[in-house]
Amino acid sequence: VPCAGCGPTQRHRALGTLAGAALLSTLWVLWQLRSAPGDTPAPPPTLTILIWHWPFTDQPPELPSNTCVRYGVTRCRLSTNHSLLASADVVVFHHRELQSQRARLPLAERPPGQPWVWASMESPSHTHGLRRLGGIFNWVLSYRRDSDIFVPYGRMEPRRGPARPLPAKSSVAAWVVSNFREQQRRVQLYRQLAPHLRVDVFGRANGRPLCADCLLPTVARYLFYLSFENSQHRDYITEKFWRNALAAGTVPVVLGPPRATYEAFAPADAFVHVDDFSTAQELASFLAGMNESRYRRYFAWRERLRVRLFGDWRERFCAICTHYPRLPRGQVYQDLEGWFQA
Repeated sequence: VPCAGCGPTQRHRALGTLAGAALLSTLWVLWQLRSAPGDTPAPPPTLTILIWHWPFTDQPPELPSNTCVRYGVTRCRLSTNHSLLASADVVVFHHRELQSQRARLPLAERPPGQPWVWASMESPSHTHGLRRLGGIFNWVLSYRRDSDIFVPYGRMEPRRGPARPLPAKSSVAAWVVSNFREQQRRVQLYRQLAPHLRVDVFGRANGRPLCADCLLPTVARYLFYLSFENSQHRDYITEKFWRNALAAGTVPVVLGPPRATYEAFAPADAFVHVDDFSTAQELASFLAGMNESRYRRYFAWRERLRVRLFGDWRERFCAICTHYPRLPRGQVYQDLEGWFQA
């Protein structure tokens, strides 16, 4: 009994003192429990990724707070609001807008230590003005496997469930091309193939454009698709391989990096590489003489694998958050041009 013999006022003070002591003890226990070893750590903060200019458009898409959750990435916020420059965890600059000077680097307003990302999915042949960008960027987002944020145009993933039947074939080879220039190796190779192999050419270059929903059904009718890259560079394997051929259900005939690079991305028997032939005529004879049993072997991979396409810039930018904990701090690309042109 607190304070025996005390008056009512004294007893109330004594009870208040005991209550205060009990409260302090409870808070201390709670603090100890919170700090106890093995306790669940506080979740990491949400990262803010500021995209300075959305690729190829002045009208960026809507970016609700759950944008990255749709791609399996949590605690990641994308924004194009320039007022967030001072507080953003990472700022991304897409090269095409820097190259065309539609966007400028806010160097004077850059917060100290803020990581900047240089992003591009174009080949070095179509990338200019890198020399002036040395000593600015900390990380690179591109199709190159040695990028800090590696974002390929596509990849193979384990298949769940049976593969869809192959589309019926009615012709040998197709090619969809819009940028047709005689100095390109792909155009030169096509010129060499044409006398020996019928190639149906679609696209703006031939006055036969295909609508977005028409391309894959059209290509699917062919045994082979000419997955010729507009330029040949390290790791540069685009939607011409992943979407226009493999996803369409036809065999890609590839012109790009060496066969070993393709084999790092896809099974060796999923494509025909032009480097495996001494001449264009030899390649044409191989394609035209293909029998059904041999042709079917090019699709053996479909029993266990499927094609996953990566064409959405929102997914590419959300990947920054996935890589963020492992990205090198303090790194600067002093010679961005030298690295990318290598």
